[in-house]
Amino acid sequence: MLQKNARPGYRKIIKTSAKTLIIIEAILFGVSYAGWYRLNTNREFRYYVKDNYPSVLEAYYQLGETFGGDKTIRQYDETIWQQEQQAKK
Repeated sequence: MLQKNARPGYRKIIKTSAKTLIIIEAILFGVSYAGWYRLNTNREFRYYVKDNYPSVLEAYYQLGETFGGDKTIRQYDETIWQQEQQAKK
């Protein structure tokens, strides 16, 4: 008679874990890209982040300055926000 050997269980665990890890990484990448896109395109959202999470906004500006070499976004935002503050007074 032929004997059936059981497959090692660790292979199934490794495959399942790898698939789960890839899915989690894809979801986290999507969320981080959506946040970056919103920071990059929405000045009101940047103002919200400035009020609530200033370190995140500072990191966003520093990344932009490091990779893009463009410091005008920070200056432009500050100018607009100061004008809006003066208009409210």
